[in-house]
Amino acid sequence: MTTARSNEQIPAKPPSGGQRFVMKCGGSTLAELPESFFGDLVKLQQAGIQPIIVHGGGPAISDNLGKLGIESKFVGGLRYTTEEVLDVVEMVLAGSINKAIVRGIAQAGGNALGLSGTDGGLLQAKPVANHKEVGLVGEVTAVNADLIGGILELGYMPIIAPVGIGATGQRYNINADTAAGAVASALGVAQMIVVTDVPGILKTAGGDKVVLPSVTVQQIEDMILTGEIYGGMIPKVRAAVACISGKVNEVVIVDGSEPGVLGKVLAGEAIGTKIVRMM
Repeated sequence: MTTARSNEQIPAKPPSGGQRFVMKCGGSTLAELPESFFGDLVKLQQAGIQPIIVHGGGPAISDNLGKLGIESKFVGGLRYTTEEVLDVVEMVLAGSINKAIVRGIAQAGGNALGLSGTDGGLLQAKPVANHKEVGLVGEVTAVNADLIGGILELGYMPIIAPVGIGATGQRYNINADTAAGAVASALGVAQMIVVTDVPGILKTAGGDKVVLPSVTVQQIEDMILTGEIYGGMIPKVRAAVACISGKVNEVVIVDGSEPGVLGKVLAGEAIGTKIVRMM
C-alpha cells in the first residue's frame, strides 16, 4: 500500500448513540488504499461514529485459484463457484484478507473484529435465481443484525467477509456489494459508502468520461442496457438500488484513493456518484 498523510474530516459533534454507516470495499481497491485510510477509519471510530465494513477480494481469489490450476470464470460479473472454488474463496476472504484489515485497523490504534458471514449465522443465504449458471453463489435472506449491534456496543468495528450459510449448512459465495447492501438494509443505516478504484459512475459526454454526481434508478437501468455500466459495476449498482428500496436513503460510490474520502462523504460534500431514494 502507498502512504499518504491523513486529512480525514471528522464531524465536530457526532450524533448521540453513534452514527453508523456501512462501507463496502473491493479487493482490488484494498490493495491500492493509502495506509492513512485505516487511520481515517480509526479517527471516525474514536469520534463516536461506527463503521461496518464488508469487503471483497476478487484479485487475490483469482491469484490463488491460478496457483492451484483452477480456472476463474465470471458470469454477469459474478464468479462461477464450485465447492473447490468456494474452498479458496473462504480461505482468502475469511482468512488472509479479513485478518489483514483487522491488523491494519489495530496498527492504526483502532478496535476491529473479523467475521465471516457464516459466523453466528451472520449472513443467511440461499442460491441465486441463476444458480445453474453461476454455481454456489448465494443471495442474502437474513442478516443477524443483533450480532453486529453487539459487536458495535463492545467498541469494535465489524469486518465482514461475504461468505454466507444456508439452512442446510451449505456455504455460499456472496457478492460483496450484495452482502453490504443486505447489511445496510438490515441495520437501517441512512448511508452506504462503496469504496472502489474509480471516481464514481462514469458516462461518456463529448467523447470524454465524466463522473455523474447523482443518478436515478431509471438512469442506472438505461446505462446497463446501453453497456455504459458493465461487468463488476453491475452488482454494485444493483445492490445500491436494492438498498434504497429499503431503509437506506442513499448510496455513494467513491474513489478510495481520494484523501479523506470518508469524512468528505459524511460531511455531505459533493464527491463520487450518489444514488438516492428520490431525486
